[in-house]
Amino acid sequence: MEDKDRQIRIPTDENERLKRRLNNDSTNSSMPPSSDRPGKPANHYNAREKSGKKAGAQKGHKGTALTRKDVEEKIRYGKFLHKVETLGTPCGAYRTKYILDLEIVPVIREIRIYGDYEKESPAQLYWPAVSYGPNIKAISVDLYAEGGMSNDRICSFLNTVSGNALTLSEESVYGFCKEFARKCCPYIRESEEELLGEKTVCTDATAVTMNGKQAYIRNVSTGNAVVYYAMEKKSMEALDEIKFLTRFAGILEHDHETALYHYGTGHGECNVYLLRYLEKNTEEAGSSWAGELARELYQMNEERKELMGKEGRSFPKEKIETYERRYDKILRDGREQNRKTKGQVAREEEEKLLRRLEKYKENHLLFLHDFTVPFENNLSERELRKCKKRQKMSGGFRKPGEMEMYCSILSIVETYKGKEIQVLDTIKKIFEGTPAIF
Repeated sequence: MEDKDRQIRIPTDENERLKRRLNNDSTNSSMPPSSDRPGKPANHYNAREKSGKKAGAQKGHKGTALTRKDVEEKIRYGKFLHKVETLGTPCGAYRTKYILDLEIVPVIREIRIYGDYEKESPAQLYWPAVSYGPNIKAISVDLYAEGGMSNDRICSFLNTVSGNALTLSEESVYGFCKEFARKCCPYIRESEEELLGEKTVCTDATAVTMNGKQAYIRNVSTGNAVVYYAMEKKSMEALDEIKFLTRFAGILEHDHETALYHYGTGHGECNVYLLRYLEKNTEEAGSSWAGELARELYQMNEERKELMGKEGRSFPKEKIETYERRYDKILRDGREQNRKTKGQVAREEEEKLLRRLEKYKENHLLFLHDFTVPFENNLSERELRKCKKRQKMSGGFRKPGEMEMYCSILSIVETYKGKEIQVLDTIKKIFEGTPAIF
């Protein structure tokens, strides 16, 4: 009889397990929104409600369209090459219209080196007879990093816009990227030093393909500075290779990666990541406690944002104790409801979630105690989307060195963007060996 019950239970549990997998989407797991089935409502953890206003710019909103004043200021500061065309007989009064455009003209700079200069700077003797200039190199690197373009598409684009005067090859573009990655090493070290001085940093990892196998790119970020690291595995040995982690003495915000608890001095858990698990539990177990906790966490975050808007740095001790008592009560209710949950798989998964919430309570609620700790890890996730976009558009990497090169380039480009420094001009300066403002 016992053997017969076991034979019945095994396929029942397997059916439940497979059903759970089929029910996964962006609202209750880490799967992307593109995997959602038709008709599935969007992930709405922020509980935004429709305002009833018409789509588009609202009354009183300052527009971003260029005005005559903006254009004339750009002309005055030399931002544009100013050309004047006349329509009609040039006499008397006239009206002015401005057209903003780009002109792409292939240029060859001929450098004539005389004997006396060679004696002063003998290094010029080793210049190649023909080489590409810093503008072409900078555009290639930017398209590779920000545009997520493959080397052959970069070649095709630049050759086409030059009227096929250029004959760039894929090897040339790869060489530009490799050269830039080598030259930007000291600036990456500066970013790491800046991040080491922060109290809290966000970190996450995303899977990419390297030589047909799964590899990872991890980033460490504060918004003003970000550094990307290539990892062939997610093991402790691979994490130890990231010297930043072994040196960092602050708080790491992450998506419940238990291996990261060996680094830093404090840990904040991403609560948006947790909200997906709570959503999934509500759907499968039919319990009320998970939805209640999700609403409670959302309310905590809203009250925190309101206090931060008033330049508050932390909640009063009594307020935090009230929040923690609510948290504990919800988990106690969850334990009671878990005993009545139908389905062995759903009950076990719910119990596992409750254990995690109890064990990592301090980490999930750290954002209440310290306002430098974010409620979620969305910053790192957003900055990793470039890697996913490149994976989709250009494919994976062929060897570890290529992945490391990409991480070095992206570290510089995204850091400059975060600091609101002109990216293309700075890439050009690094190629020229001119000190870049960092």
